[in-house]
Amino acid sequence: MPPSDDFIDLGDRTLRVRRLEPQRSDGLERTTLIFLHEGLGCIEMWRDFPQKLCDATQCTGLIYDRTAYGQSSPWPSDPGVRYMEIEADLILPKLLAATGIEDCVLVGHSDGGTIALNYAAADPEPLRAVTTLAAHAINEPICVDRIRDAQAAFTVGDLRQRLLKYHGDNVDRAFHLWADAWSAPGFQPMDADGRLPGIQVPVQAIQGEDDEYGTELQLGIIAGKVGGYCETRLVPDCGHSPHLQQPAYVLSEIARFIAPLALLG
Repeated sequence: MPPSDDFIDLGDRTLRVRRLEPQRSDGLERTTLIFLHEGLGCIEMWRDFPQKLCDATQCTGLIYDRTAYGQSSPWPSDPGVRYMEIEADLILPKLLAATGIEDCVLVGHSDGGTIALNYAAADPEPLRAVTTLAAHAINEPICVDRIRDAQAAFTVGDLRQRLLKYHGDNVDRAFHLWADAWSAPGFQPMDADGRLPGIQVPVQAIQGEDDEYGTELQLGIIAGKVGGYCETRLVPDCGHSPHLQQPAYVLSEIARFIAPLALLG
């Protein structure tokens, strides 16, 4: 059956969500995988990776368009540079409650990975583990340079047109939320010193060796500061999207990490 989308009313915004079921089940009850997309992403830009991971782990899954991305509604007020912290502290908990998800593993790409780390810092009850793909604990010069390249491509190149098919009327809001924050003087995606030590659940941090937006320093900071277990994987011949650029390896590594943590009870 093709996936179907729902629109979840959170009061001040409406989020598009897509639920996934594994192709086969052994009847055992498992956690739900929550997929958090990158800074210019949406449900479709994950492609088939979430379904493949649900199949490999026999877990159910949920993907959603964050506020002002894809087909979700705009922000009711400008979140400014704190949009990832607000997503982690306020919006994600409301979405989990509204969808009845009481047990989950977060799988986050880029901004989504940073949001997952921000959320995990409070050691929330529903959370079992976190996997990040190209997450940022800090803002590096290489990232700012790529953001400025993207701003130019959006203004005078074809980037806006390419994003339009994914974000529709949200395209300008989605781009500027991301680009304006990351290029702001002194911007940091999270309080790494204050938040990472609070993470007690197991963390798996994955990054491409040729990531255009960050260096392996990100892995070192995450692994060095989280309060609990952390494993890292630096993926050869891979840029900012490990799950799309090295899908077989990344799928197997995440499935190996999640499988022993997934069973309920």
